[in-house]
Amino acid sequence: MNINGRTIFFDNPPVITGSAGVCGKKEGEGPLAEDFDAIFEDTTMGQQSYELAESAMLHDAIIRAISNAQISPTDVNFILSGDLLDQCMGSAFAIKDLEIPSIGLFGACSTMALSLSLGAMLVDGGADCVVAGTSSHFCSSERQFRFPLEYGGQRPPTAQWTVTGAGSAVIKSSGDGIKIKSVSIGTICDLGITDANNMGAAMAPAAEKTIYEFLRDTKTRPADYDLILTGDLGFTGSQLLYELMENEHGIDIRNKHNDCGLMIYNLKEQDVNSGGSGCGCSGSVLCSHIIKRMKKGNLKKVLFAATGALMSPTSSKQGNPIPGIAHAVLLEV
Repeated sequence: MNINGRTIFFDNPPVITGSAGVCGKKEGEGPLAEDFDAIFEDTTMGQQSYELAESAMLHDAIIRAISNAQISPTDVNFILSGDLLDQCMGSAFAIKDLEIPSIGLFGACSTMALSLSLGAMLVDGGADCVVAGTSSHFCSSERQFRFPLEYGGQRPPTAQWTVTGAGSAVIKSSGDGIKIKSVSIGTICDLGITDANNMGAAMAPAAEKTIYEFLRDTKTRPADYDLILTGDLGFTGSQLLYELMENEHGIDIRNKHNDCGLMIYNLKEQDVNSGGSGCGCSGSVLCSHIIKRMKKGNLKKVLFAATGALMSPTSSKQGNPIPGIAHAVLLEV
């Protein structure tokens, strides 16, 4: 491992040897339906609460990823996971029966990139096998951060729809799969956005900062990548990202960029306003659609920069702004 600026480079890149992305009914009606490892028509998952349903979904994604990697839970040294719920309870209940040493993380919607980054560092530091994962659920997130579903509040155009889904990836020191060549841990950005219905605006500055610093540290250009993938700025945040990259750095990423929040739904037909959000958005899209495309050879070099809005119900009620953060992971075949 060596560090240049904000970016960590791996001399012996860790490998994603197995992954799985699962989702709920609405996500299964979107453009990526064929690539999800499972689509659950009953988003309660047979549980007594939406929070426990989210845990069941994440547990399923983790078991599928472990199975796809052709290992067992006893082969895993550590599991790193987080979600949007208070004290990351979604992850805690998902993995409590697996008897795997656990590291809880909170990076909001950036958690998939954060768990992959830290997992890769653990493997580079001597661990043989690590599992990274994250999840979100529309109903549990709405209840915690906005209003109960029964309230029926009107959504503004900038609002995003929290994805019901989960993603998980197995990272090993060697083997066949997708290499994690380098990672960049982001810094917190706060431009004073207070509107919880405009998280794209809150997160876009963090995405701009992390992507620019990664390009600078690696001495690369957008043209060097098959895809620069954010998750999840939605439509509003993606447009702001383009403006920030062009105005601040003179860099145009439009032809190389896509966003998990734009990919998972059909914006015109599914009534999701500015697109998808939530930890499970980038987690499920990356661990199913993107990794499958890379294995097929359709994508060879992907810069995955997941973004997170670092808010809580308490901070929002107190009128505090919403800081943003973004972490980047370079994936290569």
